[in-house]
Amino acid sequence: MSRTFSAWVTSGADFLGVTGPFPVDIPWWAEVEPVVGQLERTLGVPVFVVRLLEVDGGEGGRDGHVTYHVEALEPPGLGTLEQRPVDQGMLDTDDALRSPWARADGLRELLDWASRTLAALGRPVTGPVEQRRSWNLAGLFRLPTDQGPVWLKATPRFASDEATVIAAFARVQAELVPTVLAAGERRMLLEHIPGEDCWAADAATVEAGVRRFVAAQAALIDRRPPGLRDRRDQVLGGLVRELLDGTIELRITDQEREAARRLTGLWDQLAACGLPDTLVHADFHPGNWRSDGRPPVVVDFSDAHWGNPVLDCLRLYDFLPEAVRPTAVRVWVDAWKAHAPASDPARALALAEPLAHLAYAVRYQEFLDGIEASEQPYHEGDPAAVIRKALGCAAHPSFDSVEVAG
Repeated sequence: MSRTFSAWVTSGADFLGVTGPFPVDIPWWAEVEPVVGQLERTLGVPVFVVRLLEVDGGEGGRDGHVTYHVEALEPPGLGTLEQRPVDQGMLDTDDALRSPWARADGLRELLDWASRTLAALGRPVTGPVEQRRSWNLAGLFRLPTDQGPVWLKATPRFASDEATVIAAFARVQAELVPTVLAAGERRMLLEHIPGEDCWAADAATVEAGVRRFVAAQAALIDRRPPGLRDRRDQVLGGLVRELLDGTIELRITDQEREAARRLTGLWDQLAACGLPDTLVHADFHPGNWRSDGRPPVVVDFSDAHWGNPVLDCLRLYDFLPEAVRPTAVRVWVDAWKAHAPASDPARALALAEPLAHLAYAVRYQEFLDGIEASEQPYHEGDPAAVIRKALGCAAHPSFDSVEVAG
């Protein structure tokens, strides 16, 4: 199934009309670059996607028909928009949980800040800003300058302070992370990273990435950045129990809930494996690595926390091509055994495989609790899905060659 979209177009305080539906090749709702391109060709004026209004069909943030609120920077020509009956109240209603970049005035303010900041750095913007991604977890824009492109990223209030996290890693290994040119409240400007995302990483890339990241994490033991959320084993176990015992409708059966509760006892055993608490990326999949043939640079630290580093290896394992998964495990285990000789990283992996998915349930629920109603389709059902994934891992472990006490 592919994605189609329609746009309700405003300019300032005026609702101008509707256009669409249009097909786009990329199925993900948050990927708005092709949406902007289609609309600019149709309307003949520059536009930005403000926010998602509603979705018909699709799931998991992809496919179906999506309706966006779109802001035109100047009125388009006559006849380019249709005057269909729509519920304009969906445009007018405000929501305390709405992201700043999901408001027309907030979007303009964000881009103005970026332009002023780059000008002050001697890197004025030299062409149109490209809107790449917009959803409840981030607004991402590419700004051309005479010294190469710069990326503007804005994040929600429930995200970690990425600039602070990047600075912590940069102090121990600067080549591991992107260069932050400037940062403000929930926003930052990043130097462009050449290369490609590492979804299809080969064994050499995986080995270089894992070794370098573990070395940086080992160097950051006892150097917790200020304000970073606490997700140490005992804390995270408590948050999972609170989620399972709470009143939130998780869309799981009583039997599934009870089975998940029984898994939470593994957190005490995980802590006994002796891995040190450190700075955890928490979304360490290969799509958050970029490489041009050199050791990868790691990006997107919005879920970073202080806790057990085993979650990063498990996240990487889940997303890697199957052929290189053994490399990731071997390198990660060897690296942590070298940095923490008294620890048992192999046993930690086996114990933590189901626990990682329970941890994701907590994080996905934090997303749902922090976003407005129209954005809920992005994450609806995610907590239940990963709880079931945890139960599946417990029943059929990927690391069954590692002996785990029951």
